[in-house]
Amino acid sequence: MEPVKPVPEDRAAEPVTDHVQRVNRRIRAFDHRHPLLWDLTLTGFWVLAALIDGTGDGWRSVAHDPDVPVVLVVVLSLALSVPVVWRRSHPRGALLLTLPAALVSAWSGAALQAALLQLLLVHHIALRLPLRNLWWAVAVVTAPTCVSVARYGDSTSSWNQQLGSQLVAVGVAALIGITVRTRRGYTEALEDRARRLETERDQQVRLAAAAERARIAREMHDIIGHNLSVITGLADGGRYAAAKSPDRAAQALDAIGTTSRQALGELRRLLDVLRDDAQDGAAPELAPQPALTDLDRLLDGVRRAGLPVHKTVKGEPTLPEGRQLTLYRVIQEALTNTLKHAGPDATAHIDLSYGTDGAATLTVTDTGRATPPQSPAPTGGRGLPGMRERTSLYGGTLEAGPRPAPERGWRVHLHLPEESPQ
Repeated sequence: MEPVKPVPEDRAAEPVTDHVQRVNRRIRAFDHRHPLLWDLTLTGFWVLAALIDGTGDGWRSVAHDPDVPVVLVVVLSLALSVPVVWRRSHPRGALLLTLPAALVSAWSGAALQAALLQLLLVHHIALRLPLRNLWWAVAVVTAPTCVSVARYGDSTSSWNQQLGSQLVAVGVAALIGITVRTRRGYTEALEDRARRLETERDQQVRLAAAAERARIAREMHDIIGHNLSVITGLADGGRYAAAKSPDRAAQALDAIGTTSRQALGELRRLLDVLRDDAQDGAAPELAPQPALTDLDRLLDGVRRAGLPVHKTVKGEPTLPEGRQLTLYRVIQEALTNTLKHAGPDATAHIDLSYGTDGAATLTVTDTGRATPPQSPAPTGGRGLPGMRERTSLYGGTLEAGPRPAPERGWRVHLHLPEESPQ
């Protein structure tokens, strides 16, 4: 395909088109703010034109009977022009108001040109009312022509010329109204679509922000919850060992310091990513998310906290980074719950099996008390919901619950299916 040629930046829009559009927008805005003032101005113009034609001798040049009284001509001129003020609010009623004056003008032979204002009313009927109103509007406008031809016509050609010309004029007025109406409807549809797209865009932004907040909450929960659980276990063990084995207490304090620094480092990296870079112009110090290669360090920290953990791995770990992070966080959360809820003398076992194309199966079991790791109702915890959300991102399943009797403890089972081909 040929590349699209860029439009020169210095190419300005057509000045005449821009000027016309600006003037049109200003007139529409003024009309929207002051509709009555605009209606009175336009009606006053047509009333003045009708009175000038009626009080002068201009109407006699086209009249069938030039001897019609001037008073009647003035009255008819007003009756044909004043209803124009209601052309937008009540076009149907305005047209019916002009019908008697138009019939009298045709019957008397005055044939006033002010009767042409009926075409303006037909235009507004086509613009604002259902199109079925055009049938009787055509009959109203052509009725005076039929009266004039019947009273003053002298041949068949008069019918063809006058009635045909009147029908063509009515058709043009109606067609202009329909065209403007269609254009307005199309413009309103585009504006409505633009508003809906803006609303959908704002909703997508809010949903994305909510999803990002949920992701950050999961990360914060996993980092803080796990490391504090390990620190709590180390502190309890150090307190018991302080009286009998000061060396073991010092090792516990060293492990607490190491775990605390690790937690602070992970939190700092997470907060650096969230920080607004424009504040100081410095790029955040980025670091990779935990992966399965960091699993041994995680297990060492849990073991130092007093929970024996055994691991069994089958297959080759050839998973994408996102799936590795999911497995890592689920293992971290499961061991954290075991530390908090399993009780003393508990042990944990990790069974991790890798499949093909990103598939993996993980089972984490412990031998502690089979009590729920959290109480979602009062605390609103993010442990199990966070694990399920991470698993669902890859179409996986997660089961968590007590191990079946006679075994004791808790079991977390996760399965990630193969990746879908792109």
